[in-house]
Amino acid sequence: MKGLYSMLLISFCLLYSSTKAQSVDAVFLDAAYKRLVNSKSYSLEVAALMPAAHYSFKPSPDEMTFAEQLLHVCGNLRWLLSEYLKGKEDPLMNSYKGSNKDSILSVLNKTYDYALRSMAEFPAAQLPDSVEFFAGPMTKLQIINLINDHQTHHRGQIIVYLRLKGIKPPAYRGW
Repeated sequence: MKGLYSMLLISFCLLYSSTKAQSVDAVFLDAAYKRLVNSKSYSLEVAALMPAAHYSFKPSPDEMTFAEQLLHVCGNLRWLLSEYLKGKEDPLMNSYKGSNKDSILSVLNKTYDYALRSMAEFPAAQLPDSVEFFAGPMTKLQIINLINDHQTHHRGQIIVYLRLKGIKPPAYRGW
């Protein structure tokens, strides 16, 4: 009887911890999705503030232009999602033409819409899956964190571009 009680207790603990882990994974994915929603809104607002004439602006020869920063964020976002989370080719890779403000705003919208659909469909059970990344093996959870970090890094740069042009950026909103 003592052995049966121990087995039942162990089974309950394993079931509880598994359910708890699934709950934490769902909370993480929900937070990642909400960050993307906010990132889309904030990025589009920042991009819209820069006048079209200044999309070619860069603060030094070594930097990307404002437009290139935005396109880099889009390309990286689609690449990380497609290659490392979905294991599929980027469906939007060759669909963009032009580098003017309107076409870049369109690219931002389409990229974030793709990202939001991808994140909404992402199965929590795959978070611990390992992928071969150029910097070494990473989990898909780490890739999701990288997605957020990369956007924040480059958006921070373009906010400086706005300030250098005398444009006050919108108040930050993140999580």
